[in-house]
Amino acid sequence: MKDLVSPKYQMKLVKEVEKAIWEEFETYKNVKNYINKWHEVDDRGYWENFQIIEKDNNKIDLNSTINSMSGELMLKVAIDLGVETPDFIPSIPTFKNSLKSEFKTAYDTFSKSNKLIETDPSTAIGLANSALESIIKEILKDSRLNSQIKGNETLYKLSQIILKEFNFKTESPKEIKTIGNSLISASQAIEKLRSEKTNFHGKTDDDFLINDTIYAYFIVNTVTTIGLFIKKFYLTKYPKENIKIDTSNSENDLPF
Repeated sequence: MKDLVSPKYQMKLVKEVEKAIWEEFETYKNVKNYINKWHEVDDRGYWENFQIIEKDNNKIDLNSTINSMSGELMLKVAIDLGVETPDFIPSIPTFKNSLKSEFKTAYDTFSKSNKLIETDPSTAIGLANSALESIIKEILKDSRLNSQIKGNETLYKLSQIILKEFNFKTESPKEIKTIGNSLISASQAIEKLRSEKTNFHGKTDDDFLINDTIYAYFIVNTVTTIGLFIKKFYLTKYPKENIKIDTSNSENDLPF
């Protein structure tokens, strides 16, 4: 990932990370304590992952300190602070903003997923799956839709139901139907990864777990693409002013 974060983007990110740290921790003492959590030094002091630079008054020079970080580490700090990284993860800011007002449970779950991409890729994938499940369940509560769900449907089944509700595979050109089938296949693959390759359902020492962030970025971006399409198609076909959704039990939609 280090080589993927361009110097130009790093310079932009420095300003946003610096601002977010001051807003979150406010005092020099708290800011320095936070930075120290990221600081690593070997036993002999010959190596450190970045420099903590101080001013003449012994207060941290935050801008210079952040600039001494690698692009990879800076990106991790940005994600930890909730700083949006649209140049690196293109769809995520758009997706989060589209969920915030209407799909609160999905928004909270997806935000957790985004924050854990770097530190816990396995859990990030599981939460992304849960967020997409939550979006579809909320939509299917609309009284204008015919399908009834029990509440325990998996992402694969929910994707089949929602596309059937949209008449997506009967009203669309052949090529769009093919993409619809691919969308269902992608949902099934995400669900299988969550069930079989993450720690959401309990694993033994011999089981394979996804721990590479590149896969987490790929899956989370895939979820944003599917989620944005489903939400946009729904709001186009069923205009917002006529929405009747029962959200009284939305907090019970998550399987944890």
